[in-house]
Amino acid sequence: MAKDEVKLFGYWASPFAVRVEWALKIKGVEYEYINEDLMNKSPMLLQYNPVHKKIPVLVHNGKPVAESLVIMEYIDETWKQNPIFPEDPYEKAQARFWAKFADEKCQPPIFNTFLKQGEEQEKAVKEARENLKTLEMGLKGKFFGGEKIGFADVAIGWIPFWTRMTEEIIGVKLVDEEHMTLLNAWFEDVLNVEILKERLPPRDKTLAHCKIFRESLLSAGASASPST
Repeated sequence: MAKDEVKLFGYWASPFAVRVEWALKIKGVEYEYINEDLMNKSPMLLQYNPVHKKIPVLVHNGKPVAESLVIMEYIDETWKQNPIFPEDPYEKAQARFWAKFADEKCQPPIFNTFLKQGEEQEKAVKEARENLKTLEMGLKGKFFGGEKIGFADVAIGWIPFWTRMTEEIIGVKLVDEEHMTLLNAWFEDVLNVEILKERLPPRDKTLAHCKIFRESLLSAGASASPST
């Protein structure tokens, strides 16, 4: 049997590329990583993702798959070892639900907390806290997957890393032990899972990158949205 050819087009500081890498690492899939310049996207990226023109894109034996959550499901269905999804259909649906909730309801206000100032930032902070508190309801023990990580943990695991940096940059706490005891503990536990921890981008480099990115957007009065 011919060896699978797997390529991942991503960006080193993208949480959405990171979670795809986590899925590949858990599965033990060998892959080539192509780090994109988001200001000067390669012809190959535009060819493989002509609809959204964004990272991440997984290319498996020449066939492209776009959108990080879709890619993660593809990975889990294609390589059967070390399943990320639970077998039970209800639990699988719950994992999808919380991953989608985090992307749609937590990511935008966290990003706006990072990006906005003044009253707009205060509104974003309030929304982020409320939605993160709701996200806490999905925990089924130590992790969203129970006593070991599952699909939702891998999909949402970027939130602790980037949220803590957002808190440091803007000087506002979004998640703490007093108000979100379970989620605060999960923040620590999930990033201490070795297979996830070893593929996090360097914190100091990411923090510096985020500060520069924020300053450039604020000074330009521009808006931006992360890749998915």
